[in-house]
Amino acid sequence: MRTAYQTGGITWRADYNLIISEDEKTADLGAWVTVMNLSGTSYPNAELKLIAGDVQRVTPQNMAYPMAVRSSKAMAMEMQDAGFEQKAFFEYHMYTLPRKVDIDQNATQQLVLFPTAREVKVEKVLVYYGLPQQARYWVFPEPNQDRNLGSQANKKLDVYIQFENRENNKLGIPLPKGKIRAFKMDGGNNPANPNAGSLEFIGEDLIDHTARNQKVLVKLGQSFDVTGDRTQTDFTIDTRNKVITETIRITLKNAKKESQKVVVRESLYRWTNWTLTSQSDSHEKIDSRTIHFNVVVPPEGEKTVTYTVRYTW
Repeated sequence: MRTAYQTGGITWRADYNLIISEDEKTADLGAWVTVMNLSGTSYPNAELKLIAGDVQRVTPQNMAYPMAVRSSKAMAMEMQDAGFEQKAFFEYHMYTLPRKVDIDQNATQQLVLFPTAREVKVEKVLVYYGLPQQARYWVFPEPNQDRNLGSQANKKLDVYIQFENRENNKLGIPLPKGKIRAFKMDGGNNPANPNAGSLEFIGEDLIDHTARNQKVLVKLGQSFDVTGDRTQTDFTIDTRNKVITETIRITLKNAKKESQKVVVRESLYRWTNWTLTSQSDSHEKIDSRTIHFNVVVPPEGEKTVTYTVRYTW
């Protein structure tokens, strides 16, 4: 006869380290899980299985769970550990440690999730979203005719690293939700000895559960040397014929000595029926109200994108 029961107070999370190469074209991805035991008892010689996915749980309203470990010890496992064995389980994924482990009470324990994936192909992406936050997601019962809407501009470009979670890219592993931290090696001031430098932190983000063959997008921060400006250069309303025409100019400036690829994201927020009547660069339609312009900003130069949109109702 087998007896099973459910206990509370044991949680786990996934953490990732992304070490980006000097040319920013490849990276090493390491992963581990952190197991926290606040259940009030230890589990010696335990078989450890972790379920990753959005599992439905019902929590009583009058029950409070501790948010932090009061006294903990960190036990980092050696890197030669083979990590967890993974398989699909129901609508989730199960990760099983192929050896027994002691799970001590009031302790935090780190275990390798999978061996470090070396030389994963990555791409740096700069995204300029010039609309201010208050104008990005508005939904109106009728066309918005306020010419000043969106006249203020966000100047910053967001910086992302993206990579494909595919077997031919040294991965192809279901990735549990967790925090991913990115680092890059600073070679120091001695070009003859780049190993004299140090590993520097350049940003972190949270990723959701990511299945095989999907893209991982990690936001690291905002660009220092590449900036943007968004200006409304023309705006007309013809209420009789129910037409709004608006012209937008986006200017990107690059202070770097290398050209920069930028995705210009625009929301056509005034109404659902729209047509671009002119554009300086070809666009990609992302959804019913979002378009992207994929452009290159020259070294120490500028790139201007203009378009005119016609709304009808």
